[in-house]
Amino acid sequence: MKALLPNQLHCMTPQFVVSDLERSIQFYQDKLGFNLTFKIEDWFAGLECDDNPIHLKLGTPSKSYQKEKENEHVDMTFGVENIEALYASLDESIEIAQPLRTMPYGTEFYIADPDGYIFAFLDMVPEKTV
Repeated sequence: MKALLPNQLHCMTPQFVVSDLERSIQFYQDKLGFNLTFKIEDWFAGLECDDNPIHLKLGTPSKSYQKEKENEHVDMTFGVENIEALYASLDESIEIAQPLRTMPYGTEFYIADPDGYIFAFLDMVPEKTV
């Protein structure tokens, strides 16, 4: 069977169900630096940072995420550079779910958004050449 997506995929956009759309828009804009690209009434919005889009949809977020936090569950990972400077510049009101740490694959930290979604920020170790 031939794979469906090779050479066809050009964008992936995660969608997060949020309990307060305006609060979430403000968080992503003011705390993470996203720009609002569109808003449909009071139930759906699109934001973007460096050509990386996310969608927010008004609803009731799953409570199962609270349990998964304990197991280092991550909803999305942002690949970044200069992670130490980024970590040092975090607004003190942002909930840190995992402080800055070095792992075999790179340096990372996790934050939580107002609805409890966990976002990892990762500065990967360059791949070793053999």
